[in-house]
Amino acid sequence: MKKYIYQPLTFVAPVRAICGNPKIIALMVLCTIIVTNTMAQERATKEHRHLIKQHCYADYKQMYKQPEGGALIYPYITPGSRQYARVLWDWDSWLSDVALRQILADTGTDADRREALTYEQGCVLNYLAYTSLEDGYMPMVVDAESDPAKMKPKDIYSTNMHKPVIAQHAAFITQQNGGDATWLRESFSRIQAFIRNYQEHHRHETTGLFYWQDDLAIGVDNDPSTFFRPKGSSASIYLNCLMYKELQAMAYLARQLNLTEAANQYSRDAMELIDAVREYCWDEKDGMYYSVDLNLLPYTGEPQIIFGKQFVLHEGAPRDYPCLIQRIGCWSGFMTLWAGIATQEQAARMVKENLLDERTFCAPYGVRTLSRLEKMYNLRATHNPSNWQGPIWGISNYMVFRGLVDYGFDKEARELAEKTVSLFGEDLKKEGALHEYYDPDTGAPIINKGFQNWNYLVLNMLAWLERRPVIREF
Repeated sequence: MKKYIYQPLTFVAPVRAICGNPKIIALMVLCTIIVTNTMAQERATKEHRHLIKQHCYADYKQMYKQPEGGALIYPYITPGSRQYARVLWDWDSWLSDVALRQILADTGTDADRREALTYEQGCVLNYLAYTSLEDGYMPMVVDAESDPAKMKPKDIYSTNMHKPVIAQHAAFITQQNGGDATWLRESFSRIQAFIRNYQEHHRHETTGLFYWQDDLAIGVDNDPSTFFRPKGSSASIYLNCLMYKELQAMAYLARQLNLTEAANQYSRDAMELIDAVREYCWDEKDGMYYSVDLNLLPYTGEPQIIFGKQFVLHEGAPRDYPCLIQRIGCWSGFMTLWAGIATQEQAARMVKENLLDERTFCAPYGVRTLSRLEKMYNLRATHNPSNWQGPIWGISNYMVFRGLVDYGFDKEARELAEKTVSLFGEDLKKEGALHEYYDPDTGAPIINKGFQNWNYLVLNMLAWLERRPVIREF
């Protein structure tokens, strides 16, 4: 019988040589670490998504409030935390409603949607109840304890009023209900009066840009382009982005109500505004949109006595520019993506040169509300005003995300959405609640535990990440 002799396999020696190579060993260890970290990150992401959905789906009805007498006449939506328990806020209620509709799309029944509609419409109708047809003044806040007789200031044109989001909210509700705007037919003229007030008393004649009267309750409380600045001086990019969308919403509502001539005029107004914003607020040097300063002295051409003789100051070269760009790096410049104002070329520069710059806006947990290079940058815990000089807010993350999606920056949108999911997921895991704003680098909550409000828009981000139907604002 033939005798077989065992021979070692020929690949054993090469394997020994490879495994004995320190560089190969280091590479294998690195690959193992990467795979392990990736698996851990995937588990964390899955946990964060579950926590967010569980929390938001369970708690959203805390935002539903009955009028219970006082200044509030209709059911309404509040941000949901104790600090804002019985107060109706302008852009808060609008954006909370957008998140609410995502919850209803994810888990709601037809009965849930019918229930919500009363509270949604009530947000708009409560404001219109205090909007005058004569002057169009609309309060920015309606408190359950407010005295209706004292809600209007003595000089309505020297201070701010409701932000231009009432038509957007009404248009959103109308869109979500098949385009039926009949619920607004009797009060639409009050929204028209409100817009007319803005156009006649809050718009700079030369540039066509809208401006804040002061820094009272501007939404982005201590934005340095407006905060503690002279009255009527800030043509805020944030305000003008809101107004551009507001005019588009007015055109939509007018069409739904068969007011064709009015719809066409609002569309023309919107196009005039987008031209003004592009002309005066775009900075080619920085590749960024900024607010502008209107606080410039007029050229009078009147003679004065200077150096003992009559002289017309600056006669040889009077000022021929109507405003000055405020090169203050605020997140609100990115709202031009959300509003659809930026051109595609401008958007590309804004994303590459500003949004993704880790020295300025790009942070581990989202978009800093003020560039880290600004002297005013700080992360203090403050009330009245809330701090928009650096901390991460859920709403700013969301609006930048929405703009990125609209302009086709899907990779960047995904990264920002995932950062927001991580931020809120960790907060729920550690604190069992969400907060008003956060540290950009650590994700640590800074203030106001229990703040729901527009933080729930993370659900709209999740729907986009998971390729499910996404609810978005008008």
